[in-house]
Amino acid sequence: MATTINLKDFYPWYTQDEFVEVSYEVAAELMADKRYEKIHKQRVRRNMAIYSLDNNDGIEASAISYSNDSPEYVLELKERHCRLCCALNTLPEIQGRRIEAHFLLGMSQAEIAEAEGVSKSSVSISITRGLVAMKNILKNTDCLSNFCPQSEAGI
Repeated sequence: MATTINLKDFYPWYTQDEFVEVSYEVAAELMADKRYEKIHKQRVRRNMAIYSLDNNDGIEASAISYSNDSPEYVLELKERHCRLCCALNTLPEIQGRRIEAHFLLGMSQAEIAEAEGVSKSSVSISITRGLVAMKNILKNTDCLSNFCPQSEAGI
């Protein structure tokens, strides 16, 4: 039994609809993860500690410095994110999947190799080549904002 999901709903670097057929178990896990993230954000917001600025414990200084990013800096971060998403989307599927697993999900190259049933050296070579390709893409092309998931969301 299988169902169709839109990868754009689960991964921010997919800028266009990408429908794939997966088993019900995989779809259920993806939906459960999405629900967990939403609940976690609500729990963090609800349990956020309120500190007095009169306490002199230093917490307010770190809070102020954290939220004191200039609009230019925030815009630069968003543009960098969009360019990285664009570069990641232009890679072949295997390279993109391995770079995602290694850098975004924190898996080791050995774990990726074991999960895919390939040698660690092929994973290492694939990641290295993918990073070189992304570097060239970022150097040579200007990823347009219409490929950015944030620009589609109006951010």
